[in-house]
Amino acid sequence: MAYQPKKRKMTAEINVVPYIDVMLVLLIIFMVTAPFVNQGVDVDLPKTQTAETVAQLNKENDTPPIIVEVDKDGNLGVSINNADMAHGLSLDELIARVKAELASDPKTLVMVGGDGRTPYANIVETLDALSHAGVGSVGLMTDPLDKPGN
Repeated sequence: MAYQPKKRKMTAEINVVPYIDVMLVLLIIFMVTAPFVNQGVDVDLPKTQTAETVAQLNKENDTPPIIVEVDKDGNLGVSINNADMAHGLSLDELIARVKAELASDPKTLVMVGGDGRTPYANIVETLDALSHAGVGSVGLMTDPLDKPGN
């Protein structure tokens, strides 16, 4: 009998342990850096005594309002469905997002909040653009004044 060497069968295997280690490190990095991400525009709203809450204004509709913010430098931000504030938008991008949301639910309230230090022209420009986009009613956001004795 002649000697026949055994033929080894080739197997293709991927060792996934290094990939799992890399993914774990990336997950930890994202978890640590997530709180440092800027979540909105800083807006110092003007204060009033007769302001109504959104719940009082929005009695017939449960959907959260669309919130448009203008910071002191005129930068625009929008929050839809209580999502994080998307900031640094152009006026056209802001209008497109608001129109898209109003197309799906026309009864959604639109609230505009402007920083107390924002030039009046920036607020009026935003209100005018919303009006031209077909937004029928816009509420202006304020903070309540501290009542005496609180």
